[in-house]
Amino acid sequence: MNKKKVKIKVENLSKIFGNNPAEARKLLKKGLSKEDIYARTRQTVGVFNASFEVYEGETLVIMGLSGSGKSTLLRCLNRLIEPTAGKVVIDDTDVTGLSEKELIDLRRHKFGMVFQNFALFSHRTVLDNVAYGLEVQGLKRKHRKNRALKALKMVGLDQWTDSFPAQLSGGMQQRVGLARAFATDPDVLLMDEAFSALDPLIRNDMQDELMDLESEVKKTIVFITHDLDEALKIGDRIVLMKDGEVIQVGTAEEILTRPANDYVRKFVENVDFTRVLTARDVMRKPHNVAFLRDGPRTALHKIKDLGTSGIFVVDQKHELQGYVTADKALDLIKDEEDKLDKAIIRYKKFAVTPDVQIKDLFKILNDSRYPLAVVDQKRRLMGVIVEGTMIAALAERSEVF
Repeated sequence: MNKKKVKIKVENLSKIFGNNPAEARKLLKKGLSKEDIYARTRQTVGVFNASFEVYEGETLVIMGLSGSGKSTLLRCLNRLIEPTAGKVVIDDTDVTGLSEKELIDLRRHKFGMVFQNFALFSHRTVLDNVAYGLEVQGLKRKHRKNRALKALKMVGLDQWTDSFPAQLSGGMQQRVGLARAFATDPDVLLMDEAFSALDPLIRNDMQDELMDLESEVKKTIVFITHDLDEALKIGDRIVLMKDGEVIQVGTAEEILTRPANDYVRKFVENVDFTRVLTARDVMRKPHNVAFLRDGPRTALHKIKDLGTSGIFVVDQKHELQGYVTADKALDLIKDEEDKLDKAIIRYKKFAVTPDVQIKDLFKILNDSRYPLAVVDQKRRLMGVIVEGTMIAALAERSEVF
């Protein structure tokens, strides 16, 4: 198993706003709250002693309520806010140790940012807005235009190059912001409440679009939100913060089923698990399968051993071919056939990918008379789902709360 490469490493990072941060840090170590420290010292705790890693190609969501320190932490990663203490390392570069000139160069080439308020230039066209970062990098106009056009095509706005921001909807403006960030081809994309200002339907579309883009370009993304549903939807892992401190780091499944303390438990108690759990969480490994080389008697024997009404059929590479029922196999035997081909039901809705949510699986199963196969990108069989396994998985996790 390949070890994940660490793209960003955050070590004991703190940010205290005020003229006497050392005093505030002493009180924090004694266990005083953020409010008590401000009352005593007039120092504001932004972030305290945060440590975590971001893996290459993952979307890490930092979330928490207003005032939890998530946006401050994000801006410390590229030193838009100067940390009081601690270290940020991207690849092998200690960001906290860079000179001003080195830092500017790092921001231009390593980081892209997308903000909640879009931050577009009203006097620039869509194309020129997207090309702005490339202009700052010093690229010639021809190259800027080509790369900006490519980025706009990625977000479906290549027909709007000559328009101005005021002529676009909120969702379209945010797409321009995304395109501008992707145009510079950064290693890391920092997104601060990027979709919070959008209407719910547009916001949902933008979340889907970001996930589609991420599957295509494989960027490392650090995404800030206060919305738990958004975090659960787009995050590979989640960093949950409270009063400037990191409370728990983990996958959605880990945080939901093994909350670190009562605060986390309260935070996630109203989660709809059908929107969180996926096919991967509820599938069971296939105990047996039929192969294309098998005859109907072999398939029927395997079906009886399974105690089911049918069996999935795969080829030698374990790629899904379809489903054979006991009745169909028996018909072949009666007709003295020795191959399964004529009995294989090649129903497209048999197969789902492991990231499909349970809420969608129920509908698919309801429309089908057969179990679902969970397959990877090469359509290799990973698992099998029946309605009973999903209901059991939901019941099991509900007991946690």
